[in-house]
Amino acid sequence: MHTSKYGRTMKPKRQGHLYALDLGAALALTAVYIGFARLTAGDGQPVYTGPFWLGCLIASAVGLPIAVRRRWPLAVLVAVLAALATASLLDIPREPYAAAGLAAYLVGAAEPARRSVPALAVTLPVACGAVYLGEAVITPAEDWPSAVGVAGLVLLVIGGAWGVGFTVRGRRAETAREQRRRSERALDEERLRIARELHDIVSHHLSLIAVKAGVAGHVAEADPREARAALKVIEETSRSALAEMRRTLGVLRTEGAPLGPAPGLDRLDSLAAEANQAGVDVDLTVHATKGLAEGTQLTIYRIVQEALTNAVRHAAPTRCRVTVEANEREIRIDIADEGPPSAPGQPVRELPGGHGLLGIRERAMMYGGSVEAGPRPEGGFAVSVRLPTEGNP
Repeated sequence: MHTSKYGRTMKPKRQGHLYALDLGAALALTAVYIGFARLTAGDGQPVYTGPFWLGCLIASAVGLPIAVRRRWPLAVLVAVLAALATASLLDIPREPYAAAGLAAYLVGAAEPARRSVPALAVTLPVACGAVYLGEAVITPAEDWPSAVGVAGLVLLVIGGAWGVGFTVRGRRAETAREQRRRSERALDEERLRIARELHDIVSHHLSLIAVKAGVAGHVAEADPREARAALKVIEETSRSALAEMRRTLGVLRTEGAPLGPAPGLDRLDSLAAEANQAGVDVDLTVHATKGLAEGTQLTIYRIVQEALTNAVRHAAPTRCRVTVEANEREIRIDIADEGPPSAPGQPVRELPGGHGLLGIRERAMMYGGSVEAGPRPEGGFAVSVRLPTEGNP
């Protein structure tokens, strides 16, 4: 499958770029917090009065875990939150918990709701409480309304980042579900296609076999040579049917066995020859431009096959004219038989509607075409199909 192939080759490269970006963000955040640890106030006194090595350790704990947030989202959020809370209590940070926002985004995007929602519920009060205590109680840098404002900004950053990640996860899940639905629909369509192909193969060849079996039974004693010829046709038709069924059912195999090409315009001659063996004298005319898609050629082949099968079943022995013309704008398929032999004054039997005509109409509708079918005034039955060439790749 191209999807899985490209998935295996492209995903590691894309993930490598993302890990590189995370590493850059981690180093930048670490450097920023080291700068905060050395920050001085307006009077020249340092804001953070603890040992510098401890400030560097806290800065590393705030920034460096971001480098691996894609591998362990929850663990990174816990580590970063603990480091930021400590930094807040020591009056180090001067920004609204950007590292916690980056970690919360991945938790919302990568973790299922049963883990990400409780993580958010714990993260927000811890972060806001630490900010408020650091700003207004332990090392008062602001009055309590300003501290509440800073805590609100932290809440907005972490909650907003988690919300964006959670939304992205939902959209990805919906996209995956839609892809699965499309795959299932494609599988159903393929099964229907195979069912149609099997119906066409079995119906056509069994009709030929039934006609020839009737001939063989009728002339077995009076004309053994004709009976043997009919049995020979039955044998050849049976082998042809088995070969086509193997090709059609081959798509269901998992061994990857090579299959023959789908029948197209080049196989119409053999289709006419089979009908001739069953008592329908076929006059075939094909005028088609080159470049018709394989699916279009298969549709033409099956429509002609359906019509000839009906002629064999309901009108043999008879004559039948098949005309296929295709140009840049339209494909015209006309099949007309003269009907079965009839005694003088006896009306010609009409072809009853059945699955054959339904199959022709269904195939034509797939390509946006039209079908006209019915008895001819001069006798016999005619099928006329029009398919647009435009839109056929």
